[in-house]
Amino acid sequence: MPSPFAPTALIGESFAGEGANAAHTNVVIGRKGGPVETAWATALATPSAGHVPFVTIVRPSVPVKPLTLFVPKAAAEGELHQRATWGSAQAGLAQGVTDAVRDGLLSAEEADDLLIIAAIWVNPAVDDLDVSFRNQRAAAYEAVRAAVTGTPTVADVLAAAEEGPANPFYAPTSEVLTR
Repeated sequence: MPSPFAPTALIGESFAGEGANAAHTNVVIGRKGGPVETAWATALATPSAGHVPFVTIVRPSVPVKPLTLFVPKAAAEGELHQRATWGSAQAGLAQGVTDAVRDGLLSAEEADDLLIIAAIWVNPAVDDLDVSFRNQRAAAYEAVRAAVTGTPTVADVLAAAEEGPANPFYAPTSEVLTR
């Protein structure tokens, strides 16, 4: 039976929650032996100051399957931000990926053949580890779903663009949007 996953890469994105405890997750999913494996191994072997990728675990010595590389978008500074990055956000990513396998978005039979790279935003102002966990779990699951289902479609993007771009940090006024 052919695999539902491309031999190259599937890409997904999701944003969950609001404020300092929101989670923004980008994922790349691919097969071992392909370009995602090269990127995965390269990222793990070449950390940069403040952005040290690490293998996501369900518990110590139990990495999530598919093997998932957590790539922090913000350098972990201060005790609570470090606990959120290496603790609640990592646990949320592990649970979100596990939920995706449990629900059949990712094949359990193929989990050992797949790799995930997850770029994770944890706001340095994070103030609630439980909310951080819940938001990261939801963002991870939805990013995997988007990757696997190929959403949003181009039609979805064009429809959203009709309303104008917006994100939690900026939304242009109608005057700015006018060509």
